[in-house]
Order: sequence, then structure tokens, then C-alpha cells
Amino acid sequence: MALEATGREFLFTEKEFHRIRSLIYEHAGINLSDAKKDMVYSRLGRRLRTHNLKTFAEYLKILEANDEVEWEAFVNSLTTNLTSFFREAHHFPILAEHIRKIKHRGAIKLWCSAASTGEEPYTMAMTMMDLFGSLTPPVHILATDLDTNVLKKAEAGVYPLERVAKLAPELLKRFFLKGTGHNEGHVLVRKELRDMITFRQLNLLDEKWPARGPFDAVFCRNVMIYFDKPTQYKILKKFLPTMRSDALLFAGHSESFQNAADLFTIRNKTVYHVAEKSRHLAVNPP
Repeated sequence: MALEATGREFLFTEKEFHRIRSLIYEHAGINLSDAKKDMVYSRLGRRLRTHNLKTFAEYLKILEANDEVEWEAFVNSLTTNLTSFFREAHHFPILAEHIRKIKHRGAIKLWCSAASTGEEPYTMAMTMMDLFGSLTPPVHILATDLDTNVLKKAEAGVYPLERVAKLAPELLKRFFLKGTGHNEGHVLVRKELRDMITFRQLNLLDEKWPARGPFDAVFCRNVMIYFDKPTQYKILKKFLPTMRSDALLFAGHSESFQNAADLFTIRNKTVYHVAEKSRHLAVNPP
């Protein structure tokens, strides 16, 4: 049944909605519920206007013709990027304590697998600078995301003042530069923080990941909620060969990996370590 009777600008049928759900699931593993119908209409409606299209049927033809540029825009439109500095703050002291115990091994590698606009990996970098008491600690952070638009913002490291309003003044002074001129009302992350991080596009559903570990900790927070349980398990299993056997995996506050207890065991609130029976799949520390 067409939905244009509701006064909407575009024709959008149930069949088209389910086709879009199928496409984003196949490509990115994102499992959209029926409740996301209005969100899909709103976000993809902007793409129809960009192409001067009248219906979603026309838009689907562009996607099914494998237009790479539009596929990128399609995925970027349907991914959600809610983040902030020191979000779920209890994780960062746990990360610091874990790295403190193993830093004698040498260079540390961390992975933020859902980096969004960069607040999370930059918070990880600040935590490491505090731990080592240096602006140039022996730490490298890989920050990845499916959405190329947010990665560009993350790499630039420029944020409006409201994004850092809740940070302590001491942190702002140490880690950010205040914008002037056309950058007034914004802050720039210090170069030393940006130098610690490599930003790269990555689809967690890809067969091969450009993520070279072994990592001492992996943040995969607030992204698994978009996947069904079989997809979650597949991704969690793929994390193992990239991690040291004593590495930590950080999840989001509403996520639970109980369905993968053979892979990861709960250690603390939404913090996991490699399960004993799966340590042979991870990389043993030297």
C-alpha cells in the first residue's frame, strides 16, 4: 500500500521499505525494525531530492545498478552516529589500568571499531596520554567506521564548543585549541592526539578487515545493537585473531554478548575478555 495518502512528498510502499531493509542488512548487517520506517523515509528522502526523483522505486533502481557513490551515501544516511567525549566514562579507568599492567611489553595498539565523529578514539588517546604522562605515549589507535562522512569530521578534529561543554576546563586547556576567526565557536583537537590515531573506513561485515593487530583492547560500543544475534556472533569471532589473548573488549551500555560466551567472558560492567576456550584463536602476548 502506498503511503502518499498521509501527505508525504514521495510514494513509499511497504515493498520498497522491505527492499531497503534487505539491502542495508546484506551490505552492513544493520537490522532495521518496522519502527524505523519513518526514519528511513526521512533520511533517504534527502537523497531523492538530491537526484530530483519522484519515487523510492526510482531510487532503488540507482542502488540496484550498483552506483558506488550512491551506495556510500545510502549507507551513510542509514547509520546512526550518537557519541560524545568520555561517553560511558567508567570504561576509561578500566582501559588505563589494563594498559598500565601490560605497558612493559612495548608499543600498545588499540582499536576503536565504531569511531563515528571521533570523540571516542580521542578520549582513548587522552586516557593514554594521562597514563603515560606524555603527549607522545607509545600507543597507536586505529579508528574505523562504516560512515565515510563522520570519519572526515573525526580526522579533522574540529568540534563546536557545545560538544566539549561538559569537559573539565583542565582537559580543554590541555587537549584542545580554541578557534579564532572563521573557526570561532569551535575547538581543534591537539595535533599530538590526532597523530596517535589512524582513521579508516571499515565495514564490520567485510570478509577481510584492514585492521592489523594484535590489539591490546578493542572498543566496539553501541554498534552491535544494530545487528541480529547471528551477525553479532560472526563479528565477535572475527575480532579474536586481531586481539591478544589477554586483551579487553568494551561493549555499549545496552549490549550483552551472552550469546557468544564461548568467545568472550564478562569481566566487568560491559567489559569482556577472551574466553578460555577461545584463547587459541587470539594472539598470545610475548
